Amino acid sequence: MHARATPNQPDAATAAQPPRRAPAARVRRQWLSRRWAPYVFISPFFILFAVFGLFPLLFSIYLSFHRWDPAEGLAAMRFVAFENYLYVLQDDDWFRHSIFNTLWLALVSGLPQHLVALPLAFFFHSALGRWRNAVVGVYFLPFITSTVAISLVFSTLFSRDFGMVNVMLTSLHQVPVLGWLFPSANIDWSQPGYTKWMIAFVVWWRYVGWNAVLYLSAMQTIPRDLYEAATIDGAKPWQQFRHITLPLLKPMIFFAVTLTIIGNLQLFEEPFILTGGTGGIGQAGKTAAMHMYGTAFVDGDFGTASAIAWLLFLLIGAATWANNRLLGKRD
Repeated sequence: MHARATPNQPDAATAAQPPRRAPAARVRRQWLSRRWAPYVFISPFFILFAVFGLFPLLFSIYLSFHRWDPAEGLAAMRFVAFENYLYVLQDDDWFRHSIFNTLWLALVSGLPQHLVALPLAFFFHSALGRWRNAVVGVYFLPFITSTVAISLVFSTLFSRDFGMVNVMLTSLHQVPVLGWLFPSANIDWSQPGYTKWMIAFVVWWRYVGWNAVLYLSAMQTIPRDLYEAATIDGAKPWQQFRHITLPLLKPMIFFAVTLTIIGNLQLFEEPFILTGGTGGIGQAGKTAAMHMYGTAFVDGDFGTASAIAWLLFLLIGAATWANNRLLGKRD
């Protein structure tokens, strides 16, 4: 009798056959899929960045050396070399005026942000306890609120006849001794002497909470042992703030001030809405970003507008470099 092959024991003919190999094309496809699959999955980011980030950036550089009316199509572009830059620097008086306004607003609204945010964050860190998160959330709320909504609300608050700011200031005029510091009549905030102050206050109000949150997050990383040792040695809170908190917050101060420089030199939404898109009387509230927008979309001169954009970029780069030299050094 012949022995019958069991399912677990292949017969001699099957065992003699060599193992099958996958076709070379299939192996190559598998190797390529394993190699390129990660890049395929992250490619949407690079595609979107190339289309909506890199291409506009490079095109604006190219456009800054051309004179172009977009209504006539790309064929109407005319190469003018550095003529747009020379015009902006030498002949565009409104550009110089807008740069002055931008620097003024950056300084007047930016410096108080940090002078208030630093001690405010220290107060949150040392005194509030379990109510800290709720209070910080309230101060942070303006930062996440729509800029358009904030500007519209403040344009109502600064109304000459019915604004609450004028009501408050004229009421404080009745206070004994200190009343002379406040106006006796309503202020017309649209006048050139007041427009920039109004814009600076709105920008300060919106970002002071953001800076306070940044400083508070850095303070929470400082070991409490340092404060306990200083308390045992008899250091008062203001001495602890000066000799412990401020030196250890230097990296965060550098970071926060850098963000303020970049943001304030690009101010657009607040002055645009508060002045009705015109810059106000005498262009008192017109920033460099507003001038660039008007040059491109009102005057239709996209080449000059691109030159303004890159000059503003150089200004931001110079200010950031100066801040790095001032606050970026490590002891």
